[in-house]
Amino acid sequence: MMAGGLGLDPDALAFLTAAGITDATITAAIDTLVLDLKGYGIWTKMKAIYPFVGGTATTHKYNLKDPVDSDAAFRIQFNGGWVHNANGIATNGFNTFADTKLNPFVSLGINDGHISIYNRTTLNPISGNYSDIRAFESSPNRWTWISILTSGVQYYTIGSGASGISPTSTIGHFLASRNNSNSVQKGFRNGAITMNVSSSFISHPNYNIYIGAANNQGSASEYQRGGTNYAFASIGDGLTDTEAANYYTAVQAFQTTLGRQV
Repeated sequence: MMAGGLGLDPDALAFLTAAGITDATITAAIDTLVLDLKGYGIWTKMKAIYPFVGGTATTHKYNLKDPVDSDAAFRIQFNGGWVHNANGIATNGFNTFADTKLNPFVSLGINDGHISIYNRTTLNPISGNYSDIRAFESSPNRWTWISILTSGVQYYTIGSGASGISPTSTIGHFLASRNNSNSVQKGFRNGAITMNVSSSFISHPNYNIYIGAANNQGSASEYQRGGTNYAFASIGDGLTDTEAANYYTAVQAFQTTLGRQV
């Protein structure tokens, strides 16, 4: 980092300053990520970006888009026995969930939104239900959800109803997106479309989105298996196919700079 942060993008500098990060590799990775997202026209669509850098619960909680230590800025509150290290955050399988403080019913458009998660862990087929990033409301039935499930099946949903596909791998950058009332739900793995289906849409659930488990109407459930390692997550407006592909390019370059790409 140059003296006083000279030469860094102001948004990158604000995040690094808030998190107290001075490491040169992380600094370069964050700066390039912000510049790439702005260059692709994606930055303005983001409500929360969690790069999980710095190796501690303190550095991992900050939202790159708005790095203020407050609920209103969607900084994460970690609950349970999370493991924090240079590879990001890892679950313990029984009580770990991360409250993003972002309520999609309030913060996202009624027919518009995306969620994403970068998973570094191969998940073996074990019976049960698990959620990676999810909020749920039963009446009306509204889900915002990505679950890298048992038996290698990936489910995505934005809104009401769920659809699933079988990915070639359970590791990588998974993204669910919907752009408007006339568009279909789309699921992406590493920037490529893996699901493209029409489905009903009511609105987003009126509960905060959790990472590592489901927010089931205010209570954590469906904890992801122990040792599941997340290296990135985001929530924001819906992305086009081109934006989703470009987003993966930017995120993967970020992970590669940090030496934790999969």
